Amino acid sequence: MDDDRVSNSSANRHFAQLFVAPSAPVAMRRQLLQAGLGSAALSFLGLPALAASSGQPAIGFTPISVANDDVVRVPDGCTAQLLYAWGDPASAGPAFLADAGNSAAEQAEQAGMHHDGMHFFPFVENGRPSSTHGLLCINHEYTDDGLLHPDGMAAWSHAKTLKSQNAHGVSVIEVELGGNGMDSRWRLVRPSSYARRITARTPLRIVGPAAGAAAMRTREDRRGEVVFGTVANCAMGVTPWGTYLSCEENFNGYFNGLAQPTADQRRYGIHPGGAGFRWHEHDSRFDVASEPNEVNRFGWVVEIDPWRPAQAPVKRTALGRFKHECATVTLAGDGRVVVYLTDDEAFEYLYKFVSRDRFDAARPAHNAGLLDVGTLHVGRFDADGRGRWLALRHGDNGLGVNSGFADQAEILIRTRQAADLVGATKMDRPEWIAVHPHSGEVYCTLTNNRQRRSAAAANPRPENVFGHIIRWREDGADAAAGSFAWDVFVLCGDPQHADPGKRGNIRGDAFGSPDGLWFDRQGRLWILTDVSGNALNGQDYQRLGNNQMLVGDVVSGKIRRFLTGPKGCEITGISQAPDARSLFVNIQHPGEVAGGRSNPAAPLAGSGWPANQFPEATGGRPRSATLVIRRRDGGIVGS
Repeated sequence: MDDDRVSNSSANRHFAQLFVAPSAPVAMRRQLLQAGLGSAALSFLGLPALAASSGQPAIGFTPISVANDDVVRVPDGCTAQLLYAWGDPASAGPAFLADAGNSAAEQAEQAGMHHDGMHFFPFVENGRPSSTHGLLCINHEYTDDGLLHPDGMAAWSHAKTLKSQNAHGVSVIEVELGGNGMDSRWRLVRPSSYARRITARTPLRIVGPAAGAAAMRTREDRRGEVVFGTVANCAMGVTPWGTYLSCEENFNGYFNGLAQPTADQRRYGIHPGGAGFRWHEHDSRFDVASEPNEVNRFGWVVEIDPWRPAQAPVKRTALGRFKHECATVTLAGDGRVVVYLTDDEAFEYLYKFVSRDRFDAARPAHNAGLLDVGTLHVGRFDADGRGRWLALRHGDNGLGVNSGFADQAEILIRTRQAADLVGATKMDRPEWIAVHPHSGEVYCTLTNNRQRRSAAAANPRPENVFGHIIRWREDGADAAAGSFAWDVFVLCGDPQHADPGKRGNIRGDAFGSPDGLWFDRQGRLWILTDVSGNALNGQDYQRLGNNQMLVGDVVSGKIRRFLTGPKGCEITGISQAPDARSLFVNIQHPGEVAGGRSNPAAPLAGSGWPANQFPEATGGRPRSATLVIRRRDGGIVGS
């Protein structure tokens, strides 16, 4: 993850500054830190704690211990089945070659690399959603080109560029559960008329207020309405009308920037060389000097209809342009659509989109345009435990021609700059957002922020290496409200850490760097971690083992460890069948090289490969994969 670079140089307040007033004495801040900063500490400061949700379901499994080995571990009584790994055919395509020798054309028919956000869409059978047959939409966030090609990045070529592009994007696969009892297994339906791969070369439509804007036009697309590809697909969302929202996150890393970037390019992290993907050497779209506007066509939310494989995906520009981590959808009290959005970089912001029109289940054609007309807001968190949503709308909050925004399209293309201007609150790498299915409370993971320095005098953790989870309740329990109350659900850390500032206040099993976040239908909060390779090998995380998935009770605050992954991986992407007896989860980049790409010429230099061959120790390369977790007794997973 790109957790070290900072693009926000605005003077806006950071969320850190809200915990304790700047005038509070150092001794007071230290006492709060040692006590653990949660609802109790906020009450001590006179900040209101959010009301607890009622009817919370039991978490019945016995938690597992931390692990450092190269396998997936789950509680006794549960099983983990491999379903879909990088290189597996999505439908009737070619099989994966263990030496990564598949061509670019073959890769376009196979699972991409680095599985991330995911959702299970059930078929409707006998008038009810099926728990044994559905479509899975799976994001493929990025590639390790050292693993993707037999000889890695040596002799970089046009063919390698094409294959790398085809290993990005999204998979739509058809899956079903077959067999009897616990002898049954999930499998892909092959061939499938629904299955498809959407890649960095697939044509996508651009719609909404920014479509056709001058900054969206290129030599290849003079109308600014069609773009080839989607990249950096991280987390996601699901609409009430049954479509999938895939989020473009670290898109900046694919572009070779100018030696002297413009202010707008710097604000989005567009730098010479990008993140080293080298696409610009054989695809001029990704060279800013050659095509300056192409970069404006990435960093959006992409809507995909899994049930219509012939329909082009759509980039919804009304949801703003930034490094999208997630797009969590809920409905306001009057039926308007609300989308919570995050910008995953240190010191970036939380956003909320509210549609103008209402969702109508009886009018599918009407719903198709709900995400194109509405108001995007950015969050401001105040020190009194209250917050406001500030409209990013032309003519409001100082956003106009005089402040450098000619129209609404420009606000959406330059969303970060607009948010800077209205005074949004800087956050510590906002990640996934989850809405409680019963109370409507909203939870958000803030993974970490090692870059915080200036806020040290006003914050009990000047280097937030473990991250935390915040939550808020919209006024009137209405998702479209303009204001809210907030508090901290949990401050992550290691309770045995020598530094009191890094112990956190977790009630239960310790963890850090929360990333994925998801509520099951019963109201259990699932937390998935993404500790970087460098941090996993460092002193702060030495007692917490490999990345993990935990389950939280939002009433008691108790958290239990449910799964641990293989070495070097991230745990991400989570969904379940309607009966809650099959849980889908992704293992991303097992055996990842800390701070770089794999090297086939020296596979043991700083990597777990070939020692790491997850998911199958057959002499091949480690592969990201989708797993299915089930209970041996057929019960609800997590209960």
